[in-house]
Amino acid sequence: MRARVYKSTGSWYSIKSEEGVFYQARIKGIVKLDNRSSTNPIAVGDWVEYELEDADQKSVMINTILDRHNYVARQSPHNKRQQHIIASNLDQSILLATLKSPKTSQGFIDRFLISCEAFHIPAVIVFNKSDIYGEQEMEVYETMKEMYEAIGYQVFLISIENKTGLDPIHEVIKNKTTLVSGHSGVGKSSFINYLFPDLDINTQEVSDWSGKGMHTTTFAQMYDLPTGGSVIDTPGMRELGLANMDKEELAQYFPEMRAKMHGCQFNNCQHINEPGCAVKAAVEKGIISEARFFSYVDLWHGIETFKY
Repeated sequence: MRARVYKSTGSWYSIKSEEGVFYQARIKGIVKLDNRSSTNPIAVGDWVEYELEDADQKSVMINTILDRHNYVARQSPHNKRQQHIIASNLDQSILLATLKSPKTSQGFIDRFLISCEAFHIPAVIVFNKSDIYGEQEMEVYETMKEMYEAIGYQVFLISIENKTGLDPIHEVIKNKTTLVSGHSGVGKSSFINYLFPDLDINTQEVSDWSGKGMHTTTFAQMYDLPTGGSVIDTPGMRELGLANMDKEELAQYFPEMRAKMHGCQFNNCQHINEPGCAVKAAVEKGIISEARFFSYVDLWHGIETFKY
């Protein structure tokens, strides 16, 4: 019997059968031997096969994890040699970002986009808290909007507090499985509460002393939209380390660089110090954003060389 994982606490899982019935599930020990490079053998969004564990049918046992169509992963914060799968079998992802209280860095945005590009998951960038933006923040937003839309990403500006700019988001998420992610404090829980007002998920203010968000969602969880589709809420992240990625492949996940790299003099060009680099030539001509190129260079230098 097949079901989809809706919540994972690490030891127990909430799964929904193809008939629409929810069960509390455990995992058979033998399944844990699979996917050793991951800190979580089962992720929200996974399709699994299960068997009934007791006569009253309140709990079941997961015996098989079906192949994933795709997934988004981050480097495990506890073990850099392992990855933590955020969610799987996605149609798209939404990155909630803010330009104030707290400020989401471009580096964080780019790391998230790269993680999505690596598994061909369309990504949408949504800037929240427009109600507190001044002239400076709006200038930054317009710059980022122009930069990211030029390379194929959808960018939106919303205020969950004031309920503005949200109509297009409903169309974006309709009939799709959408991962919602972002820094702690950017308004993810408020966004989920807006979409599902009956949930009443706890929210917290940004920490006064650090300027960073406080974690409110402990475990990833999927919710079904009444209009069709599902949304996966994830715990807020302070950092996002790239998982299982080589320096040599990084440029492939920058769409604007991918479009130019065939013109490089050397097939193994890393676009750092090599002569005849078509990517750097495009940067000099203004075809590729300097900010994105510098982000690439920073990430390239930061990637570890070990394998998972």
